[in-house]
Amino acid sequence: MTALGAEFVQLSLTPTLIGILAAVACALPGNFLLLRRQALIGDAISHVVLPGIVAAFLVTGTITAVPMMLGAGAAAIVAVVMIEIVKRLGRVEPGAAMGLVFTTLFAAGVLFLEITDTSSVHIDVQHALLGNLESLIWFDAEGWQSLVDPAALATLPPQLPRLALVLVGIGLFIVLFWKELKISTFDAAFAGAIGIRTGLLSFALVVATAIAAVAAFDAVGSIIVIAMFVCPPASARLMTNQLGRQVGWSVVFATISAILGYVFAGYGPGWFGSPYAVSAAGMIATISGIIMLLACLFGPQRKRVGQQAEA
Repeated sequence: MTALGAEFVQLSLTPTLIGILAAVACALPGNFLLLRRQALIGDAISHVVLPGIVAAFLVTGTITAVPMMLGAGAAAIVAVVMIEIVKRLGRVEPGAAMGLVFTTLFAAGVLFLEITDTSSVHIDVQHALLGNLESLIWFDAEGWQSLVDPAALATLPPQLPRLALVLVGIGLFIVLFWKELKISTFDAAFAGAIGIRTGLLSFALVVATAIAAVAAFDAVGSIIVIAMFVCPPASARLMTNQLGRQVGWSVVFATISAILGYVFAGYGPGWFGSPYAVSAAGMIATISGIIMLLACLFGPQRKRVGQQAEA
């Protein structure tokens, strides 16, 4: 039993925790994006950050957090400029311009991955889409006692403390600006009338979304990032018509998706006699989709899906 616990801590504990942190960090801002009818901003950001991350690595030769954030931020700025150029010169609607720019930048990022030598640091097409969650093993862990061992804790995969810090930051942002976010989400005109700077708040929400996407990108890839921005909040919306409860439900659904997805990816194929495992990222996204399907079929608010939640 002790050996089994030590094996779990070393091989499965940190990937599971990283999956949970990434899923919840994306789901929290996803609630407000969903109610603002901007749920696909997470998808757009996931497309945009890829060429920025690759370019940052090619320039700096490192995949540490700061260059990755700067590269993603620069890519976002380039995307905004390109969207304006396409809108003005092509005279197309904003949605079409955004779709063109985002898919072009994502294709450029995939092309950069293919023609540059980035596979040695786990930046390639496979890791960009599916991440490397299974490889985030805590090698120096020797059992549950390692959780209180400073020397062992110092060797944790860096994605774990990074995502924990991002989650705390996003949580504090939502708590501190809960009233402003709630009012501006449901009635932007009224929010502006009482002095809430809705434009600045919307920008801050997009920044929080981008930070969550970039922090999660390295560990879990774009598949989970896109799914977690949409599926847990959408499932939660079908469970309740109150914003606070919706946020709580989204955290629960994101956590369940991460845990069950990782377990089914590693052990599920063996239950059917297969010696192979499947992608944890793909299975987590699949579980989140199944939860959303069940919410669509049995959720108490499924008949009011076109209506906004209550404050």
